[in-house]
Amino acid sequence: MSVGVLLMTHESVGQALVKAARHVLPKLPLRVATVEVPALADPDVMRTLTAKHARELDQGEGVLVLADLYGATPCNIGLSLATVGVRLRCVSGLNLPMLLRVLNYADKPLDELAEIAASGGRGGIFIDHA
Repeated sequence: MSVGVLLMTHESVGQALVKAARHVLPKLPLRVATVEVPALADPDVMRTLTAKHARELDQGEGVLVLADLYGATPCNIGLSLATVGVRLRCVSGLNLPMLLRVLNYADKPLDELAEIAASGGRGGIFIDHA
């Protein structure tokens, strides 16, 4: 068993990140699902859909929610999943380095994987020294 990964993003972001990850890792070592929240979506409808995905991803080790923007609707929906009976952790600021780092540490438990996600996201940011 392993942790499931649920990407909670605005439209087109989640699928694009999964596609890029598959370019690097053609066979993803974790179960990954995406929920892309349209601009005018009903949050209650999206929460129901997201809870369904979270339950399907959970194989007993929990679900890591990776959200694109803290405080935005996709992240808020992800954070609200604590009430659906799935053990989860939510990390915001989703970027490709974060996702790849998570996928490269597929054997880690949920709490450690959340820390790895945050570290990977921060570590993927570079400022040139011009």
